[in-house]
Amino acid sequence: MNPAPLVALVGNPNAGKSALFNALTGARQKVGNYPGVTVERHSGRMALPDGRPVELIDLPGTYSLDPSSPDEQVTRDVLFGRQAGERLPDAIVTVVDASNLDNHLRFTLQLIALGLPIVVALNMVDLAERDGLTLDPEKLERELGVPVVPTVAVRRRGLDQLKDRLAEVTRTAKAPPRSDVPHDITLLQRRARQIATAVTVSETAARRWTHRLDAVALHPVSGPILLLALLFVMFQAVFAWSEAPIGWIEAGMAWLGGAVGDALPQGLLRSMLVDGVIAGVGAVIVFLPQILILFGFILVLEATGYMVRAAFLMDRLMAGVGLSGRAFIPLLSSFACAVPGIMATRTISDDKDRLTTILIAPMMTCSARLPVYTIIIGALIPDRTVGPGIGLQGLILFALYILGIAGAFIAAMVLRRTVTKGATSGFMMEMPKYQMPRLRDIGLGLWQRAEIFLKRAGTIILVTTIVLWALLSFPKPPEGSAVSPVDYSVAGRIGNGLQTIVAPIGFNRDMALALIPAMAAREVAVAAIGTVYAVDNPDDAAGEASIRDNLQAHWSLPSALAFLMWFVFAPQCISTIAVTRRETNGWKWPLFMLGYLFGIAYISAGITYWTAVALGL
Repeated sequence: MNPAPLVALVGNPNAGKSALFNALTGARQKVGNYPGVTVERHSGRMALPDGRPVELIDLPGTYSLDPSSPDEQVTRDVLFGRQAGERLPDAIVTVVDASNLDNHLRFTLQLIALGLPIVVALNMVDLAERDGLTLDPEKLERELGVPVVPTVAVRRRGLDQLKDRLAEVTRTAKAPPRSDVPHDITLLQRRARQIATAVTVSETAARRWTHRLDAVALHPVSGPILLLALLFVMFQAVFAWSEAPIGWIEAGMAWLGGAVGDALPQGLLRSMLVDGVIAGVGAVIVFLPQILILFGFILVLEATGYMVRAAFLMDRLMAGVGLSGRAFIPLLSSFACAVPGIMATRTISDDKDRLTTILIAPMMTCSARLPVYTIIIGALIPDRTVGPGIGLQGLILFALYILGIAGAFIAAMVLRRTVTKGATSGFMMEMPKYQMPRLRDIGLGLWQRAEIFLKRAGTIILVTTIVLWALLSFPKPPEGSAVSPVDYSVAGRIGNGLQTIVAPIGFNRDMALALIPAMAAREVAVAAIGTVYAVDNPDDAAGEASIRDNLQAHWSLPSALAFLMWFVFAPQCISTIAVTRRETNGWKWPLFMLGYLFGIAYISAGITYWTAVALGL
């Protein structure tokens, strides 16, 4: 006796699949486990209109046939006939959310390509109509070339029609599933968007605007151009819009340094407060406006719904270098700080994918690098335009961010072909509607970023600056000595020793000194530079203006460019190293990361320095 036809119920999460399964099978359900895995098997029985019994299995929700979890692996294996203890389904019912059709059709297109008998359940049509969206199921059937049945599972609407169409497709002989299923997410998304557009009878103005904007934002040519243009404007604004508030903070720090200096007699306390705390911490605080401008742009892009589109655009490029699409969010988080970015890799199920993402996350340009970049660019790169509305300083900053991304992608490509070799998996994502950002939410986000930055300035940076001041201040040179206070100090001797290692890449003593405390936090490099020049020249006013003057006097442009290149790649952050050790359960990969990133930083800085010297810069 032939067994009852096996019908697999599949679909994206939140498509109403389980509600449809319950409506079709009622109380005739069984729950078990698939052999060798902890994934539950839900099955039930129902009768077709012609009296034939059917076994229905409710497969775990998934976004594609490229699994990223054990649940999704089971769904893929069942549909390909590879799952132990389960026969190949005789037919598929794919459940799609009518109000989110373009996103759900991507998976449906993959399922249709399998070549198995299939029926599409266009579910939750009532909610779509309530939101002003009316679809043409008959036109959708013609576009897809398979039966389509509108349903409302929770109200048992469309169930009889679904059984009728299922009876038709289960009478046809099934062929083995095809292996040449499309996996290119960009192409699937484009085809799905074309069909969602074609079958729409009426929709709200908001949905129409979403489609019009996506036609540009997700286009394979205009989409990347728009993304680069937004990033370019953002980095131009970091310099252009911050000039006035930075001036106010500089003036305030200069006034504070002068007031404290006038109120206290000459001595260690006065030197520590003026040369250490105010000169060091103040040199970092002045960059608060630039950090808020940068994060203001990021918060607006997230709130409008554009950031997910940016992830979609980047997915194809990331797959080309061997990165999982799921790596985008951790890498994006690393632009704020590599620590939460590395922790966010826990969402990546494949161990090799996850390890690759962890190893390249420090190359994303975190906010701690911004003070280092902007003080050096502001001091040594001319403040002039190179085209209409294009400032040279903003262009250099933009280039540094792009270098970090390019370096990370090249490193990922090499790692995925060597130490973390393995298959690459794509991923599907829901596209949210475009919406206007709420000023309250943006303001709250900026307040939180300012609080985090100022807390770092008042804790890590303050403590490190005071320690560095002490190392720069003792021992003091004898009266009448020609040796500078910094060269005679403990820190100066360490810096001079380290300079012998970094001199071939163009670094002077002050650069070498800045590298050591910057391991606590990258922005401490700016505080260190400010403290060094304040101790060496105690009559200078505290603030960025003094640092700029000293940079222009003591740094050459080739050396400055080499220093910037060093900070693009060097893993100058103890917290990042610590979280990498925790996430990889040992010291093997943190030490590997330190070795290869410091190696890249040294070589890149050297190439930059000697190229700039050869060009006569």
